[in-house]
Amino acid sequence: MRHFANPEWLVLLVIPAGVFILYFIRKGRTDPAVLFPDTAVFRHIGVGMGQFKRVLSLFLAVEAVSLLIIAMARPQANQMLNTRDARGIDIILALDISSSMEALDFQPLTRIDAAKEVVSDFVKLRSNDRIGLTVFAAHSFTLCPLTLDYSILLDFLETAEQSRIEDGTAIGSAIATSVNRLRTSESITKIVILLTDGMNNRGKLDPLTAARVAQTLGIKVYTIGVGSEGQAPIRIDGRMMYTETHIDEETLKTVANITSGKYYRAKNKQELDGIYHEIDSLEKSKIEYNEWVEYDDMYAGFLTAGAILLLLSFLLDRTFLRREP
Repeated sequence: MRHFANPEWLVLLVIPAGVFILYFIRKGRTDPAVLFPDTAVFRHIGVGMGQFKRVLSLFLAVEAVSLLIIAMARPQANQMLNTRDARGIDIILALDISSSMEALDFQPLTRIDAAKEVVSDFVKLRSNDRIGLTVFAAHSFTLCPLTLDYSILLDFLETAEQSRIEDGTAIGSAIATSVNRLRTSESITKIVILLTDGMNNRGKLDPLTAARVAQTLGIKVYTIGVGSEGQAPIRIDGRMMYTETHIDEETLKTVANITSGKYYRAKNKQELDGIYHEIDSLEKSKIEYNEWVEYDDMYAGFLTAGAILLLLSFLLDRTFLRREP
C-alpha cells in the first residue's frame, strides 16, 4: 500500500499545472500571423517548429517541478506484517469402552462406533488445541497423552475398545485420570469431555469428589450420556441379546454443574453429533494478531527524476530548444 508522509506538499502541484494551462490559454488569444504568398511554406514550417520547442521546453520544466514537489511529499510504500498468537485449549476426551457400549441402538452403528465417528469429526475441527484420550471401563487410563498430532490420536481412538481389560463403569476414576493429565497444563482453558452410557459402579473414587478436584484446578467437565431409554439390542458371542440402559443423569449433571460445564443426553448419532458441534463452538481457541507496519521511502526516485529533467531542460534550452531572437 502506498501513501504520502507529507501530503500537504501536493497542493503545490497546482502551480506547474496552472502554468501549463495558462500557456495554452494565452497561445489561443495570440493574433494570427499574416503569411506572404512567396514565403508561406517556409514561414509555416518555422512557426510550427518554434511552437514545438516552446511546448517541449515548458513540458520538461513543468514535469521536473512536479516530480520535485512529489518528492517533497515523501511517497512511501508500506507493508502490513502480522504474527498469529494462537492460544490453544487442552482437551481430554474421556470415552466409556465398557461392554454396554456395544449396544446397537445407534443403528446401524453400535454406541462405541457412533461415538468414535463423532469424536473423530470433533478432533478434525480443532487446529491449535492439544487433545488427549482417556478410556475407562472397570479401570481408567490414558490411551493418548495431550498432543497436537491428531493423526496419532485418531489411530488410538480407532481401536479404543480393544483396551478393555475388565468390564464396569468407573466414572469417578475416569474424571480423576483426565484431571491428572491436565493438572500441570499451562493452558488458560482446560476441559474434559466425558461420554458414558452407564452409572458409576467401579473404582475407588466417586464422581462428585473427582468433580470437586477438577473445580479446584479450574478444569471444566462436559458430560454426555448416550443410549436410548429402556432395553437395547446387543450382540454377545454371536447371539443377539438385550441390555438395559441405566444412566445416572443426576450425577452427570452435578459433575457438570460443579465444574461449570454442561450435561447432554444423546439417544442417536445425530443428537451426539450436534452435542460435539455445540461444545466445539463453546470452546474455541483464542487467536490474537500482532500487527506492525514497515515503511519504505520512495522519494529518492522522484527527486532524481525531477533533477535529471530539470538539468535536461536547462541544457536543451541552450542547445536544441534554443530560440533565435
